[in-house]
Amino acid sequence: MMTTIPKNHPRYKSLKTREKISDAMKKGIVHETGLIAHGRGEAFDYLIGEKSVYFADEAAKIAAAMLITAKNPVLSINGNVAALVLDEIIELSNEIPAKIEINLFHRTNERIKRINEMFTNKTEKKIYGLKADGLIPGLEHDRGLCDKEGILSSDVVLVPLEDGDRCHALKNLNKKIITIDLNPLSRTSKCADVTIVDNVIRAIPNINKWVKLLKREDEKSIKEISNRWDNAKNLSEVLNFLSKRLNSLF
Repeated sequence: MMTTIPKNHPRYKSLKTREKISDAMKKGIVHETGLIAHGRGEAFDYLIGEKSVYFADEAAKIAAAMLITAKNPVLSINGNVAALVLDEIIELSNEIPAKIEINLFHRTNERIKRINEMFTNKTEKKIYGLKADGLIPGLEHDRGLCDKEGILSSDVVLVPLEDGDRCHALKNLNKKIITIDLNPLSRTSKCADVTIVDNVIRAIPNINKWVKLLKREDEKSIKEISNRWDNAKNLSEVLNFLSKRLNSLF
């Protein structure tokens, strides 16, 4: 059960987010290791100042451009994402439009069912990931399970809060990968085509903002935006920012 946190508490947003994750774990949505993953990300969020910095906004713009111009974009969802940005994911999927697929490292039929119910209670969209009639080559754990009509047939995949081996396996299938990762040094960050170094609760609304803005432009202009992107340069910019910020603090 969520506790009452006063809105004037200096850690209000962070504490409310922690409560959501904790409550979702108790309901069988988030795996217990998801709490560890969230805490690790929160530590990096402290370092960037708990706000969407310019490099995150630019990456969100590129992500939006790639998703709009994709032939079959898919938003890959795990328990943490469902717990934190369910409504925002649905809104983004409708705006692009894109498919939603549930994909879990610690996969059980019960967790898949509960996460699916969270979505179907909010949207009439078909949610993929239940059949798991496809397999991503090179992955021996359950995260390799996917839907043939979803992730396996996609050309662009948004994989927030990802583990690096699946990101790498998807890249081997010639898919464009967009990730949201607060750790710019992770395997996923370095493997993805676009890395948004930001908290998922800010990044998903940011992508949606840019989708709405860019949809006013012609497709050629949108593609030119994404073609100019250099993800290695983006990550270098993030590391420079973190270095300067730490030096200024101490």
